[in-house]
Amino acid sequence: MKKSIIAGVVGATLLLTANMQAETKIVMDGSTTVGPIAKAFAEYYMSLHKDVNITVSESGSGNGAKSLINNDCDIADMSRFMKDKEFKAAVDKGIIPVAHVIAMDGLPILVHPSNPIKNLTVEQVRNIYIGKITNWKELGGPNKKIVVISRDTNSGTYETFEKLVMTHKINGKKNREKIMNGSEYVGSNGAMRQRVQTTPAAIGYAGLGFVDKTVKALTVNGIKPTARTVASGKYPISRPLYMFTNGYPKLGSELHGFITLYLSEKGQEIVEDIGFVPVTQY
Repeated sequence: MKKSIIAGVVGATLLLTANMQAETKIVMDGSTTVGPIAKAFAEYYMSLHKDVNITVSESGSGNGAKSLINNDCDIADMSRFMKDKEFKAAVDKGIIPVAHVIAMDGLPILVHPSNPIKNLTVEQVRNIYIGKITNWKELGGPNKKIVVISRDTNSGTYETFEKLVMTHKINGKKNREKIMNGSEYVGSNGAMRQRVQTTPAAIGYAGLGFVDKTVKALTVNGIKPTARTVASGKYPISRPLYMFTNGYPKLGSELHGFITLYLSEKGQEIVEDIGFVPVTQY
């Protein structure tokens, strides 16, 4: 009797251990822009694969890169490409970053819905952010001091804005302007939207998927930020969105199945539903 009880306990323990070992964990960290895609992908993939556990953290593109370099995550979500120094740090630790372009994104320039301004040039946006233009009346708007809001400097969205808006040529040489002192910095695209929607004199920028009726997206150089203009490259502030892995995932593995979801019809549908541009459209 005792032997059968012991055998039953041992058998149950072995079964539990086997089930625990069978679970596949995928850890993701990085961009708050890519975050909604990552979360939607994770939810869908786990609904089909009950033995897969996917966690998504949003600590910013820079921290996503660090996490991959330190082998603390399986996928680094990034709204910019890895920097040379990040690649070097990864390779020095035996990590080989492989980029997967999962979608395209634009950076709409956001203002409060009550703001009558409809269009700005890239140069005007830059002049606002360096403090050369300080009042909306200088642009034909209300007599209100402009409240300048930027993403935090660890953000891939910030670095894209810095590259595509704050950088321009002077006498044939690239010059990167600094954002003015006194600007406000927020830690996520969601926080940016919230700040702009509650501040009538604000200006900000966020990912295409974060535009809704609570904020107003301006045309830039006369081009409206839409899926079509981003896909065609006509909208001047556009970028790819990435997921980085350590090497190309083993074929047939759960990581491979997940990381290639963006290529499937369902993955493209998810990307489009969130407000970004699927890879099949550019």
